[in-house]
Amino acid sequence: MKTNKLLFSLFFLLFGMVAFAQNARITGVLLDEDNKAIDGATVKVDENSVITDESGFFAIDVRANQPVTLSITHPAYKAISQPFELKAGETLQFNPVMNTKFEQLKDVVITMANRGQVEGVINIKPEVVRNIPGANAGVENIVKLLQGVTSNNELSTAYSVRGGNYDENLVYVNEIEVYRPFLIRSGQQEGLSFTNTDLVQDVNFSSGGFQSKYGDKLSSVLDITYRVPTKFGASAQASLLGGSVSADLVSKNNKWSGLIGARYRDNSLFVNSQETETNFRPRFFDIQTNINFQPSPRWTFSFLGNISQNRYNYQPLTRQTNFGTIDEPIALQVFYDGQEKDKYETYFGAFKTAYKVSDNFTLKFIGSAYHAIEQEHFDINAAYFLGEVDANIGSETFGDVVFSRGIGEQLNHARNDLDAFIANAEIKGSHKLPKETTIEWGFRYSREDIRDRLVEWEVIDSAGFSLNPPIVDLPINDQPYNPYTGPLVPYQNVRALNFTKIDRLSGFVQWSKKAKLGTSDIWLNVGTRAHNWSVKNEFGQDGKSQTTFSPRAQFTIKPAWQRDVLFRVSGGLYHQPPMYRELRDSSGTVNPDVKAQRSIHYVLGGDYSFKLWDRPFKFTAEAYYKSLSDVNTYTLDNVRIRYRANNDAKAFVTGLDMRLNGEFVPGTESWFSFSYMKTEENLNDRGYIARPTDQRLKFGVLFQDYMPALPNVKVYINMVYNTGLPGGSPSYADPYVYQSRLRDYRRADVGFSYVFTENNDKRAEGHWLRKFQDLSLGFEIFNMFNNQNAITNTWVRDVYTKNQYGIPNYMTTRVFNVKLSARLN
Repeated sequence: MKTNKLLFSLFFLLFGMVAFAQNARITGVLLDEDNKAIDGATVKVDENSVITDESGFFAIDVRANQPVTLSITHPAYKAISQPFELKAGETLQFNPVMNTKFEQLKDVVITMANRGQVEGVINIKPEVVRNIPGANAGVENIVKLLQGVTSNNELSTAYSVRGGNYDENLVYVNEIEVYRPFLIRSGQQEGLSFTNTDLVQDVNFSSGGFQSKYGDKLSSVLDITYRVPTKFGASAQASLLGGSVSADLVSKNNKWSGLIGARYRDNSLFVNSQETETNFRPRFFDIQTNINFQPSPRWTFSFLGNISQNRYNYQPLTRQTNFGTIDEPIALQVFYDGQEKDKYETYFGAFKTAYKVSDNFTLKFIGSAYHAIEQEHFDINAAYFLGEVDANIGSETFGDVVFSRGIGEQLNHARNDLDAFIANAEIKGSHKLPKETTIEWGFRYSREDIRDRLVEWEVIDSAGFSLNPPIVDLPINDQPYNPYTGPLVPYQNVRALNFTKIDRLSGFVQWSKKAKLGTSDIWLNVGTRAHNWSVKNEFGQDGKSQTTFSPRAQFTIKPAWQRDVLFRVSGGLYHQPPMYRELRDSSGTVNPDVKAQRSIHYVLGGDYSFKLWDRPFKFTAEAYYKSLSDVNTYTLDNVRIRYRANNDAKAFVTGLDMRLNGEFVPGTESWFSFSYMKTEENLNDRGYIARPTDQRLKFGVLFQDYMPALPNVKVYINMVYNTGLPGGSPSYADPYVYQSRLRDYRRADVGFSYVFTENNDKRAEGHWLRKFQDLSLGFEIFNMFNNQNAITNTWVRDVYTKNQYGIPNYMTTRVFNVKLSARLN
């Protein structure tokens, strides 16, 4: 009996092996015309069929040694049919591209291309990111043109979203969170953006009300995906601001693929256009790679690595700033001595693997490590003259300083060093259930190890005597009327040594579903996040363990109307557990028990898609309100944030965002955005005042065009208008007293590009230009109208009236650039 069972088993085993040997397999990644993955497509051969996943991947078994036809269908795209004949056991990789249907769809089909419309996420095309000119060209350059996003510093990649500060924005690359530097205090010290635009496949941005799967920040999410190469390619770019090279690599068996890119940037053109004359040449360099390995159709591995080095040797010489009014013009002249030597280096590596347990269940593991070594060393002495300017046109001294209101010196010293190491381990799962239902979950552990030495002091000498800080109990210094007998102390003096470790455990779970409500399509998403953290100090008191819970929800409905209209409601509770910088107050002391800032989001919005001039357009509008508590107030010095670390305020943000985008010129995408926003804070129940990011009005324009007479010439324009931000206050001053604003921010950048490969499809097959996907020569004008935009104020004392004058620190003037770009097929 046992022998019969054994023979029976062997028979079926041999039969199965023979049957398998008579089959072959076709695998691939399904993409659309914009090189984006298409999920939910049906791939069918005979009676066997599979569905593509989020990354567009599919794998299907076919009969070997005989002709078969593979068909791919999707409601939003034109069908594909392709014949094959494979050998037994052969695996063929087939990566088709589907074209969009031209007719209007009655039902919304959720794909990677339009998922953002349902979730309230803005999708940005990679070619737009690469082409649009900007002083700091890249993903952030385009994000700043979107509704609800503001920035008044063209040399920085930092941006503010709906009243939040620069630390309140999440950035992901391939689902891996990336970090900004810790010590940055000025735009030119920030270097390159982490994101290499030459490697980008997909860019999505949410300005509020985002889902639970995204992390614990208060304002926004920038979600970037790098492409997975399917064939060899290369690109290069060179300009007066630097250059970049990149390559797409694929192995012969198609199991290995990789991207590698290197960038070099020199901001001398910009810093030399500012009012302060300097010997300064800031240089930035980075190299980045993304390697993918697919040993089987169900298992993929990837590695993302980045090394960035930025060094500065800054020696200011002179500065003259004219301000005041026509009737009372004032000038500030500064003569500098000393230098600044800054640098920061970052090393980042992340490993990610995804295993497709079944067609409906995917598991992912992500591990990453971030190491930053930052140094800020300077000794700069500034001798200043604050005086009245002769405004009499007929005078021989017209335009000269004829009367000095203030004379003094200012000595700034810093020896700031920081070493930060952050490690993360995360596991995520996704389950596709019947009736278009999805459940996603994830758990993450993080360890942050920060070693920080902060040594800063400032001495101010005005009219021959040293100024004491107003918060120190010292004898009154009223020289030269009476001799001063007290000790000489710095006006500002910050000294701290912090060795801080933060352990974090966070997780999320969310449920999504598509359903019908009468004749209307609806989408539901409900989820929550939990975050636990504790702070340990080697030279101070340890913090207590704290935990937050953040429930969130989204509801989207598309009525069965003749017009293509969609409405969204989203909101929830958003906590931001403090990172290291939020724990450190203005004196450098770490408060380990700083609470998580809390924000309740209420967002109501909608999209209206229509055709104008027989071309596609979309109008988007969102109204929002955010109620904030346990607010950790801060001050802004350029792009450096100094927190008070005591959760002593509450705040609110309210606003309206609108955007109209479409093909104003056939074959191109352009948009016009408008935002109104008001944000105020109430510090210790003293009343509401404007927050440092209170940007009331914002207009943004991105426009692409070409010349009908010269179709090879492309024109790219980005324009921004922001009303002025609050101008801040002097050191130790009461912010309730200083509520002035900077001037409005106005900037226009224009690029002209001659595309040599414009008519490649009409050229002969062997023509040398057919080797290029793109070859163009460009000319760019930054700040075309030469507007004087201010980033912050420098506060100078008038020794006669004892007033403090806020002298604007102006940004860059008009700058010209030449750029050559090439991309190989």
